[in-house]
Amino acid sequence: MSRRYRLERSQFIPRSRREVFAFFSDAANLERITPSSLHFKILTPGPIHLAEGTLIDYELRLIGVPIRWKTQISRFERDVEFIDVQLAGPYRYWHHRHAFADAPGGTTMGDMVDYEMPLGVLGAVAHALFVRRQLAGIFDYRARVIDEMFEAESRRYS
Repeated sequence: MSRRYRLERSQFIPRSRREVFAFFSDAANLERITPSSLHFKILTPGPIHLAEGTLIDYELRLIGVPIRWKTQISRFERDVEFIDVQLAGPYRYWHHRHAFADAPGGTTMGDMVDYEMPLGVLGAVAHALFVRRQLAGIFDYRARVIDEMFEAESRRYS
């Protein structure tokens, strides 16, 4: 039986909820906030209009191996949240909730990812050895890039 894991993150962004939501609901920005080492590429022709039911195909490389990933937006509530679920890809299960809330001086953006590894015991070992750290590292990188992007924009507009 496989085990479900959870990764949760929260980040303050000094912008209005509408502006932050618009940034994250633009699928093209995902390439901007993903480590280049993953060679992440959106295969779905753009522009992509995010809405409930939207399908998005990606390709990335893990340890040099190309992996295709297909997600669907299962929930979309403008300026509040959207959820993407994996239909095909490297995980047995992937459910990623992006939530946005007003905060003094800006917006709190939260990520809650529930996921399961494939391959039973082998997947559990892979998770313990490197997947957990790699996934955390991807979200750490993303947080740094977002801080830099929005801080640079804050200075530009001050």
